[in-house]
Amino acid sequence: MSPVTHVVKRSGRLVEFDPRRITNAVFKAALGLQGDDMERAEEVSARVTDKVNATFGEDNPPTVEDIQDIVVATLREMDHGRTADAYQRYREEHARQREEKESAIVVEDTIPYKILWQVYTWNVEHGCHSVEALNEHVRRGTLPDLIEAAEELYHGDIDRLAQKITGRRDEVRIVIIAGPSSSGKTTTTIKLSEALRRQGIELIAIGLDDYFKDLESHPKDEFGDYDFENPEALDLDLINRHLLALMRGESIQMPKYNFKTGKREAETHEFHLGPGQMLLIDSLHGLYGPMTDSVPAPMKFKFYIEALCQIRDTKGEFVRWADLRMLRRMVRDSWHRSYSPEKTVGHWHYVRRSEMRHIVPYIGKADHVINGSLAYELCVHSRRMGPLMDGIVKAYEDQPKRYDAVVRATRVRDLLRWVEPIRDEGIIPRNSLMREYIGGSIYTY
Repeated sequence: MSPVTHVVKRSGRLVEFDPRRITNAVFKAALGLQGDDMERAEEVSARVTDKVNATFGEDNPPTVEDIQDIVVATLREMDHGRTADAYQRYREEHARQREEKESAIVVEDTIPYKILWQVYTWNVEHGCHSVEALNEHVRRGTLPDLIEAAEELYHGDIDRLAQKITGRRDEVRIVIIAGPSSSGKTTTTIKLSEALRRQGIELIAIGLDDYFKDLESHPKDEFGDYDFENPEALDLDLINRHLLALMRGESIQMPKYNFKTGKREAETHEFHLGPGQMLLIDSLHGLYGPMTDSVPAPMKFKFYIEALCQIRDTKGEFVRWADLRMLRRMVRDSWHRSYSPEKTVGHWHYVRRSEMRHIVPYIGKADHVINGSLAYELCVHSRRMGPLMDGIVKAYEDQPKRYDAVVRATRVRDLLRWVEPIRDEGIIPRNSLMREYIGGSIYTY
């Protein structure tokens, strides 16, 4: 019997059989019990793989559930009962979460699915729906055409957003842009300001990064990392007092945060809204209720941005949005904040945890969703970060408690090694959102 090469997912789709997924799942279960023996997880995975190949074959692929059943049975046979119980609990919890998501999909996901379909259809029409199709643009020399089309799509979406806001100009006083880290909030904020100005609306931006509490007030984990991604890292009381004052036509004293010292500076500056002006808030947590509770709902227009990358990798899987954003942040942090790409990967677990807790649950409150991904950008990341990924994986692979970083770095490394790098970044417009991350923008960040 030929070895198993594919697995049947719950959706019925065939995906490549990767024993590393078994190793990862077993190791995570053991890690929850304070175990950190990767060799033992690999031993379990090898035995499971042998059983899978002995039971199934290339013409008779197993389902995900089949493999999970074998994992539990094998763990018990090898006297790893506690790990087997932990793995089973993990499995049952994910089944429960899937059921909850499926029951809520009509209410929460109808609009996002429509947008995703539009994005994917555009990618197919422009020949960039897969890594291989994207590579063809590089090889044929047509990447400049794709870049031009992608930029036109993004700017058109901003114009449509501006029209929505203009339609509510009589009641809206605050425009809130929210979204996960490195989704393109800052550039989109600037461009929306330009678009609204053409409609006769003056948008005054306020940066909530200046409202961070002093670093000494932030808790540290065992690795010495600070959790900047938590909305409670911001002085929410002060934000709400200032917003309410601005809505009343009063002036406020804006703070200034110094990321190098980790403290607010003593110097402040006066800030107020004039007649006919709207306040623009660019924040990771703009949809988080306590952020703007002091402002009545009709006075706020909220929109959400995400890097909705709809490109399949060489295995047929869609590139993860969070991985794309992590790559953006790796590039930006390396030159703008003197923060190494390796450290960015190690910190990313905070980013994802905060997004799942404080951003994703509030997407349904947005008045508009905008796509912040650019169809060509994987080629840029391949050039910038591709050569570094092997070193980043090696830096974390011997640290069991940094296992999440190893998994993410390995996945991104395996993706980028198949992506043709852009040959000349000069063809990227200087007003592109991509310039927020690679530098050379006409905008000041």
